[in-house]
Amino acid sequence: MSGHERVVAAARELGLDVEVTRHGPVRSLAEAAAARGVEPRRLVKTMVVRVAEGNHRFVLVPGDREIAWPKLRALLGVNRLTMASADEALRVTGYERGTITPLGSRTALPVVADASVAGRISVGGGEHGVGVTVEAGDLLVALGAEVADVTDVVPSG
Repeated sequence: MSGHERVVAAARELGLDVEVTRHGPVRSLAEAAAARGVEPRRLVKTMVVRVAEGNHRFVLVPGDREIAWPKLRALLGVNRLTMASADEALRVTGYERGTITPLGSRTALPVVADASVAGRISVGGGEHGVGVTVEAGDLLVALGAEVADVTDVVPSG
């Protein structure tokens, strides 16, 4: 089963109504958002954060924001967090960076979503050049996501 087929199957299993968008290569988040027909803030990145050996979380981050590490550490009650390496993220999720999504992951991980994730959003589709658009509220409920303020606006310039 291909990456995007895994994503769609997982979405259906969760009762989610998703729209798959295929597009060519993109060089930036802004290009990806335009190709998917959403504002950059509605393109939600799925980050894999390593809490400890064998302990990971998905963190859903709007395209115009970045993880605020002190906020995320406080929420999770830990002193140290790191981004999973590309190899580690692939091993844990079954998806390459740039395609990662909480849908259909090889390993079911707890999900933390930033409080600003709302409305119709696009997440990774399990393959390069594929996005999945879904209602944020439905996705967050289906995933049992913990919603909290864990990001800051990306500084401009």
